[in-house]
Amino acid sequence: MLLLKNVDLYTPAPAGRTDILIAGGRIERVAPDLGVSESYCEVFDASALVAVPGFVDSHVHLAGGGGEGSYRTRTPELLLSDAIRGGVTTVVGCLGTDGVTRSPENLLAKARGLEEEGISTFIYSGYYAVPVRTITGSIERDLLLIDKVIGVGEVALSDHRSTQPTFDEFVRVAAEARRGGMLSGKAGVVNVHMGDGPRGLSLLERSVKETEIPASQFLPTHINRNPALFEEGTAWAKAGGFVDFTTSTVQASLDEGEVPCAVGLRRMLEAGVDVSQITFSSDGQGSLPRFDERGRLSGLGVGRVTSLFAAARDAAQCEGLPLEVALQVITLNPARILKLHRKGQVAAGSDADVVLLDPGELDIRGVIAKGEWLMKDGEPAAKGTFE
Repeated sequence: MLLLKNVDLYTPAPAGRTDILIAGGRIERVAPDLGVSESYCEVFDASALVAVPGFVDSHVHLAGGGGEGSYRTRTPELLLSDAIRGGVTTVVGCLGTDGVTRSPENLLAKARGLEEEGISTFIYSGYYAVPVRTITGSIERDLLLIDKVIGVGEVALSDHRSTQPTFDEFVRVAAEARRGGMLSGKAGVVNVHMGDGPRGLSLLERSVKETEIPASQFLPTHINRNPALFEEGTAWAKAGGFVDFTTSTVQASLDEGEVPCAVGLRRMLEAGVDVSQITFSSDGQGSLPRFDERGRLSGLGVGRVTSLFAAARDAAQCEGLPLEVALQVITLNPARILKLHRKGQVAAGSDADVVLLDPGELDIRGVIAKGEWLMKDGEPAAKGTFE
């Protein structure tokens, strides 16, 4: 057992000074002065630290991505150490443009490997293309028969790299994901990659208007990609849909109009969007390509999971949002939307995923995942198999 003593807790809501007792990979009790004997557990004095839930990164290219500039531009896999440095204790893996050399089977194997190394992992079925490439032959079968599959994606829309699905093709994907999610008790969401194209969210809006599929079935990501898409996303969220901001970026994209996540969060809240409709994800290990007016690759970066908390911290430190609000979009919200029931909060019965921060600069000083130290006193306590 592990006892964190007298820590300043955010659940992510502020909960004041308390003790946290961890046993068997779960949080057993949260209360002041638990008085557990040191002979029964490791006691860690956390009185100089802030405890928050482990971060849930809902869009990570675990097995790498990219390839838009040919084979040499395929991006590398996620390393456990990157997740540790970013305080990320739960990841949802996806494929991107390339669903041939980066297969769903490869993604599933990588997810299982990271789980063995110490963090919690889930995946989406498919990649940019429609029809969706699955492992078992259908979206429903993947959701029902593979424990780690919790939804579909990232299906690309309004992007020149998309397979340009028709309305009927796209709705069929959402309908099958919904049925599979209902039958398996999973979220069954469709994670939708939003590109720069002028059609924006039109297929999602039409799906909600013309079918019985609710807006909650979709999680459009990269919503801060440009000002027009951001405004569409604000209206979508105000009407009850979910939106996901991408925290990884490059300066050139910001110079061209991409809305910084911290700024975008503040602006959406000021516009009347409920914070529960908003998530951040990193697009970690995904390529960050830039194309010229003729669609030719002109630059390439790589997404980092460490950007997730950096953006949330900026929301609190630079945009003046309460820390609990900034934390909610990377903890409780993605866990609730994706039905990861024991994730995203510090409470009795939850998985023991805890990040310890210094109260000044909010730097990460400790990471506990499934009850085990991955970082302690600012130093890594674990590493990947080949690191």
